[in-house]
Amino acid sequence: MSTALRIASVNVNGVRAAFRKGMGDWLAARDVDILALQEVRAATEDVTGLLGDEWDVLHDAATAKGRAGVAIASRKAASIHRVTLGDDDFDSAGRWLEADYEAGGRIVTVVSAYVHSGSAGTPKQVEKYRFLDAMEQRLPALAEHNELTVVMGDLNVGHRTLDIKNWKGNVKNAGFLPEERAYFDRFVGAEGDEDYNAGGGLGWVDLGRRFAGEVPGPYTWWSQRGKAFDTDTGWRIDYQLATPGLAALATSYTVDRAAAYDQRWSDHSPVVVDYAI
Repeated sequence: MSTALRIASVNVNGVRAAFRKGMGDWLAARDVDILALQEVRAATEDVTGLLGDEWDVLHDAATAKGRAGVAIASRKAASIHRVTLGDDDFDSAGRWLEADYEAGGRIVTVVSAYVHSGSAGTPKQVEKYRFLDAMEQRLPALAEHNELTVVMGDLNVGHRTLDIKNWKGNVKNAGFLPEERAYFDRFVGAEGDEDYNAGGGLGWVDLGRRFAGEVPGPYTWWSQRGKAFDTDTGWRIDYQLATPGLAALATSYTVDRAAAYDQRWSDHSPVVVDYAI
């Protein structure tokens, strides 16, 4: 008999601001078991205070105060967690957090990841590539560690033309550079490949694309400027990438897009996936 497990991920764009704008109401109604947060931008006591005693919280704050920060909150405590990524001289603080959870008599490994936004032709882009390199090196070890693993969060790359409304205007911008998209070709398979998103590349499955099919979006981030949200001129840069074993257990995928601009509590929308473990 399977156990239902609901896992959600969202870039909160500052968890304190998100709760002021209504995140608590969303969370209270969503019946989430494991919640991955990115861009927390707060202290651990802030996160635990906002979420309440019913949540067990793991938090990896950024080295620079008030920047980045990733967390995983769960109804049951993790059996183990890890925060290291890349070489010893690489600062991944606030951007990568792994944890193992028991569900249905099995272990599910969850990663909350926040990839740098980058900026083409600048040192920020160099750091982004260093992070993506470290991520590419870590993914095979994660899959070997546990066949039921999900890497999720704000990965700050639109993989395919379907993932950005205005893709033609962004081919030279960070987030849609060919070099960035090539990493995702290696993670899940290249666009046009027969095995795309079916265990190609390193074998990871993009659940958003698997459930949505070959259609634009569904987008997960919209610029705060102009009418981007109202016209759905968005980017799909928030993912749940699962190992084939876990992907086979996914039963639903939803982007919790706000009903209206003034009802948003972040510039990102949560990505929620149900698994039958």
